[in-house]
Amino acid sequence: MIRLLNAHFPSRTIFLGVSEACLVSFAFLIATFMRLGTDEASIMLAYDQGVVKIAVVLIASLACMYYFDLYNSWILTNRREAMVRMIQVLGTECILLALVYYVYPPLELGRGIFVIGFALMAVLLFLWRRLFARLNVLPRFAQRTLIFGDGPLAEPLLYEFGSRPELGVNVVSHLAATSGVDSQSCDHEMSPGTSVDDLAQSVKSFRVDRVVVAMGERRGKMPVDALLSLKSSGVVVQDGTDVYEAITGKIPIESLRLGWLLFSPGFHVSQFLLLYKRIAAVIVSTIGLSLSLVLLPFVVLLIKLTSPGPLLYRQKRVGKNGVLFDCYKFRTMRADAEADSGPTWAGDEDPRITPVGKFLRKSRIDEIPQLWNVLKGDMYLVGPRPERPEFVDWLNREIPHYNLRHSVRPGITGWAQIRYRYGSSVEDAKEKLRYDLFYVKNMSPGLDLLIFLETIKIILLGRGAK
Repeated sequence: MIRLLNAHFPSRTIFLGVSEACLVSFAFLIATFMRLGTDEASIMLAYDQGVVKIAVVLIASLACMYYFDLYNSWILTNRREAMVRMIQVLGTECILLALVYYVYPPLELGRGIFVIGFALMAVLLFLWRRLFARLNVLPRFAQRTLIFGDGPLAEPLLYEFGSRPELGVNVVSHLAATSGVDSQSCDHEMSPGTSVDDLAQSVKSFRVDRVVVAMGERRGKMPVDALLSLKSSGVVVQDGTDVYEAITGKIPIESLRLGWLLFSPGFHVSQFLLLYKRIAAVIVSTIGLSLSLVLLPFVVLLIKLTSPGPLLYRQKRVGKNGVLFDCYKFRTMRADAEADSGPTWAGDEDPRITPVGKFLRKSRIDEIPQLWNVLKGDMYLVGPRPERPEFVDWLNREIPHYNLRHSVRPGITGWAQIRYRYGSSVEDAKEKLRYDLFYVKNMSPGLDLLIFLETIKIILLGRGAK
């Protein structure tokens, strides 16, 4: 895994993106020399913004592939879907570049260069994707890994490694820390009865490159000397919690150890970070509120003409350190939505949501008034979703460490919002807490930028709203 913007990405996915960037650049460089010849091509690249023009095509290509999820795990493992989306990317890229060239003609590549380069790029990307898909699933190119322990994280780690070949991990053995062996998703079975000698023998027999420790109770059971010996001999030894956090982008609350929570890197908010969050909040919320004035008359008409009730919906939410504040949204439900039921999560096809409300939620226009909360300082642009106090009291009793999400200001968007669907149950709240704790632990300008880019994707594709 490679750490970028305070999040982790599989090295194979990074390699795929870099290699495709090289292929796109190569295709248009070749097209330039084929169309103009060596001398004219060199002049064009050096003095006629040739490099800039190719860079524009490159940025458009990578942006379209990113927004069509071509670097997501479930696409990488589905060749047919990847090919369909690649065709969509090429079509969208043509439209996007046509708009760019219309707005600023000096960036336009010559017609012959563009046609040749685009055709060559398409062929290279299709062939490379097919080759990468085949190489990605071959065990011989994966790191041979042993999972040591049968704690709560063992099964989730086995599932992630088995379903995501881009991680480059081949689990060759799962060795229980006490007795017995779970050989599911492994290439070999092992006899029951685990000791320090069994661990060393297993590493040698299966030619293990990495040991992931996924023990539950460790006190008095961790074979520290054996693991240190393996580490000194070149075997990578990693804590299961750290590995799980890196490959999933969330923190496992069920197996969370207070010692790890206390001493692990992260969970530290510097003065610089607080200053950046506040400055960004003021600038973006001011710009956002100013631009939204254009939409305001239309939103007012839509809401007022389709359902009786107020324009804005004001609701108590829990902020930093449990402080309550009034959160504002455009009203998307009937005025009497909770008259009978009381506080209730929105569900799929919720009858309380008005037809106009569905559109406002899908487009996220209903959340524009929250920019006022951001400007006031109740919220950040990025942070955990602000929850209602009735739900917070309940979830604090049901979910361990739930109060930790209130150590930072809530946000309009956040890591849990972009990584998980809209929650409407305790299990959903648990899953979103795993993502929220990851954000609290790794909060940074880089991670905020990544969340912002993903939020734009979700809004454009209309995902996640209810």
